[in-house]
This record gives sequence, structure tokens and C-alpha cells, in this order.
Amino acid sequence: MILLQASSDWAAFIGRFHPVLVHLPIGFLLLAGLLELGRLTNKVEVKDSTISFILFWSAIGATASCIAGYLLSLGGGYETELLEEHKWQGIWVAVASWVAWVSKTDLLFQNFKLGGLLYLPALAIGGLFTMVAGHHGGSLTHGEGYLTQETPEPFRAWAGIEPKTEKGSDEIKPIADVNNALVYQDIVNPILKARCVQCHNAKKSKGDLRMDEIELLKKGGENGPAFIAGKSEESELIKRCLLPLEDENHMPPKGKTQLSEGQVAILSWWIDQGAPVDKKVAELKTTDAVKPALAALSKPQSAEGNASSSSQKDELASLNVSAPNANDIEALKKVGVLATPIATGSHLLDINAVNASSLTDSQLALLEPLSEQIVWLKLNNTRITDQAASTLSQLKNLQKLHLENTAISDASLQKIKDLPRLTYLNLVGTKITDQGLKELAAAKKLTSLHLWKTNVTEAGVSALKQANAALEITTGITEQQIAEFVKVGQSAPKPEEVKKK
Repeated sequence: MILLQASSDWAAFIGRFHPVLVHLPIGFLLLAGLLELGRLTNKVEVKDSTISFILFWSAIGATASCIAGYLLSLGGGYETELLEEHKWQGIWVAVASWVAWVSKTDLLFQNFKLGGLLYLPALAIGGLFTMVAGHHGGSLTHGEGYLTQETPEPFRAWAGIEPKTEKGSDEIKPIADVNNALVYQDIVNPILKARCVQCHNAKKSKGDLRMDEIELLKKGGENGPAFIAGKSEESELIKRCLLPLEDENHMPPKGKTQLSEGQVAILSWWIDQGAPVDKKVAELKTTDAVKPALAALSKPQSAEGNASSSSQKDELASLNVSAPNANDIEALKKVGVLATPIATGSHLLDINAVNASSLTDSQLALLEPLSEQIVWLKLNNTRITDQAASTLSQLKNLQKLHLENTAISDASLQKIKDLPRLTYLNLVGTKITDQGLKELAAAKKLTSLHLWKTNVTEAGVSALKQANAALEITTGITEQQIAEFVKVGQSAPKPEEVKKK
């Protein structure tokens, strides 16, 4: 068993080199072809031995690429018919490369003219199959039609390609009435289509997992079920989204557009509610964690996650900070706190304590060495108190802060208000009162504030709105408001109807 496992590990390891090795025959074959073309047109002078040397390494590279590609295919998750075509195309590239090399060196045809007759056809066939195999390889890796999906008009029409889908069409569209939306069809499935289906569909099913149909999603893949109904914390779908970005098991993979915190919250909530297919939002119990994410679905842009305003993105892009110290990142990891770059190649950090509910004020001090790099911070549902405000006040580049369901009170806001870049603040389920809102009047850059299940009053919210007219405040739906709507025979109000304008 150990030998079989070791063999499987070596096959997977070598197979991963296929994308690297495949560039050798591509480059060498094209170079040999260009040199021959240049020589035929009297544009360049090159010795036969030079071209022979190039063809030899092209054949070696093509053969090594075939071997690595075969080992990579053993991991599964690829569309069978397309994979088979790609495999034989690669083999023909290798065969053509060897024939071209042998013909050029006259190793087998010293006394015959057959070698000269085979050389140019072999070179041409090798080049042709290189391009076709490359196209199919791109389709296997990135999805069917990868090479042609960005074809501009009028060439699309001439080639019979379907009209191009507009950018962003796979994103979640605003929902007019969230309460009456079908949870899976209108909310969950669009998230999966936008972030997951590209690698888990009928043409490409990484890990033998398909997510384009609910029954196949329930079935799971080679690692078992994608989710366990009623238990989001035990579901692979959620656990992999919360892994560090650098982890090879993190999903979506590094380099792909990531799920926002709100999208993860929605998927977790759906699973915890039993992963229903035909239920509406109003028929399920909504938790404090998912309410902001559901409310955001009624807007063209979410107030958090990947939907930051363009001005906020520009401000982040202008920040020039040093790379975070690896030891500081590791110290956070030891207490269960995730620290990931907000984008590939960025030194700015998104800190998430989703797996560290026992995080205390003393442990929060581990953030201080990263005070310049931290721009997004999620401390919701942790054990921090007002003593944490001293650490929070040092995060001078902090833009978004989640403190929902913590023990912080008005005392913390006296220091938080001075954060110069703070635009988003979530205080749901805290002890904040009108006195704390008075402190936030000084936070002029604050544009989004969430106050559900706090002790604030309408008068306090109105006073804050007068001090900061650009601030959007969400207070949620109160029992009194629901009773008034029911009394007059209306449905429960939408989140946007109860926001303080």
C-alpha cells in the first residue's frame, strides 16, 4: 500500500511538469520551421547540424511532455473525449519530431532519398499538431473554446462562433425582491456559476466534481461529498474556500476570482438550512451572519467583498507598503487566523478570524507588526472586547472592519473613528448605542455602516446621517416594522426600505 501511494505521489508530481515541458517542442519546432523557411527564401544562413540539434531537443521535449501529460491525466477530472484527442495529438507531435530529426541527420536513410522526402512533411505535420494540441490543451485546462472565446467581431460571425458574452454576465445580478427569491436557483447557483463551474462542468470536472447541476453537486467528487446538508463547517465546499490562498487545496485556485465573504456566508447559510432546492429566502431562517449578504443582493454593487467602489480600489492601488514578514503571518496562522493577499502579487492583507472564534485581546496584538499591510479585517464572532481598540487604532490603512457579534461597545468607537481610511464598518449584534454613533460622526470616509441588533435609536441614526450625508446605514428589519406590514396585509419590507436615507 505504501509503495502504491508513493508511486501515485511521484506520478502526480511529474505530471504537474506537463505545462512546463510542453513549451519545449512548441518553441523548438516553430524555430526549426522558421529557419528552414528563412533558408528557402535566402533570408538566413544556417547549417543542417544546427537545425538537427534543434529538432533533437524538440523530439526529446515532445516525448517528455507526452509522458508527463499522461501521468497528469491519471488524476482525472478531464472531459474524456477531448483528453483522448489531446493525447494522440501530442503523440503525433512527438512522432513527427523524431521523424524530422532522423530525416535531417540521415541516420536511417544514408543510401536512400526517402529521408529527404519525409523531412518537410514531418516538420509541417509536427507544427500543425502542435497548434491543434495546444488549443485542446487550453480547452482542457480553462474550459471548452478557451482559444476562441475572445474572438472579436466580425470574425465570430464569419467563423460561426456564438455572439460574445458580455463581461460580468456571469456575476450575480441584483435581485428586486430578495425575500421571494428562490435560494438555490436565484442566489446559490449564480454564485457557483460565477466562481466554480468553470472548472467543474460537463467538459471539465476537476476532482471528478461537477457543480453545474444540483444532483451532481450533491453526488460530490473523488474526495467525497462537496457538502453535508446542515453542517457547513464540515463541508469541503466551505472548508476549501476558507483555506489560505497559498494552499494548493484552496478554492477557487490562486489566480482565479475569489468568492467574497458575503458569498461564502450565503453558501454556508444555504448548507446549514439543509441545502434546499425549492425554498424561498422568506421560508428559511436567516442568521445575523447572512443578513448583510442577502441585503447586498438587492444592490448593483455590494458594500463589501470584491465589489468595492472604484475610488476605494484606486486608493488601495496607491498604497505602497513593504512585504509582510513571513514570521508574523505564521504567528497568526498558529492561533487560527488567516492572512491572505487581497490580490495576486499584492502586499496588502485580508485578515480573517473565521476559524479563530476563541481569539482574545492579547492574541490580537499579533496584528500590530502588520499594521501597514492590513486593509481588510474580519473579527466577527470572536472574544475580543474594548481592550482590542488599542490594536485596531494602529491599523492606519484599514479600510473594512467586521466586529459583528463581539463584546465591543461605544468605548471602542472613540479610537476606531480616527482610522483615516475606514470606509466599511459592521457592528451587528454589538452593544453600540447612540453615544457611540456620535463618535462615528468624525469618521468622514465611512460610507457603509451596519447596525442590526444594536441599541441605537432612530434619533441617533438620523443625527449621524446629518453629520455624514454620504453614509449608508443599515439597521435591519425590526419586529415593529414587520407587525405593521402584516397588519395592513403587506409582505415584509425589503432591506432597502428600512435603510436610513
